[in-house]
Amino acid sequence: MNTEPNHNIFGISVSEWIKRVPNELPSDAVGLWQIIPVGTDSFGLVGADLECFAKRCIVALIKAGAKPVVPSSCENNYWEYQPQYGCDPEIVAEAIVQAWRQSPILASHDGLWFDLLGGEFCRGT
Repeated sequence: MNTEPNHNIFGISVSEWIKRVPNELPSDAVGLWQIIPVGTDSFGLVGADLECFAKRCIVALIKAGAKPVVPSSCENNYWEYQPQYGCDPEIVAEAIVQAWRQSPILASHDGLWFDLLGGEFCRGT
């Protein structure tokens, strides 16, 4: 018996959704602004359940090769890599969720994204 919530439109479980999150990476970056609303609006998650969902999505993205990035201020580069979160997927996810809880702006369009960094990018300062 599945005790996970199902997506309110597509009917798939949280775990199935999380498995599919990295599928967008080959064509586009995935923003934290996409992850958080899906957890709240589509699965009805709040509090610790929402944090767990966000962490699991981030771990899936990192394991798929994505790196945390923000829109770049460097000329001719689209993303600025954010190495301060670490490299281990679990540590990265925990650090990002803590940072998001302290600064909800991370879940905005101008906030944190995850990208494969296949092209040029700025490493930050």
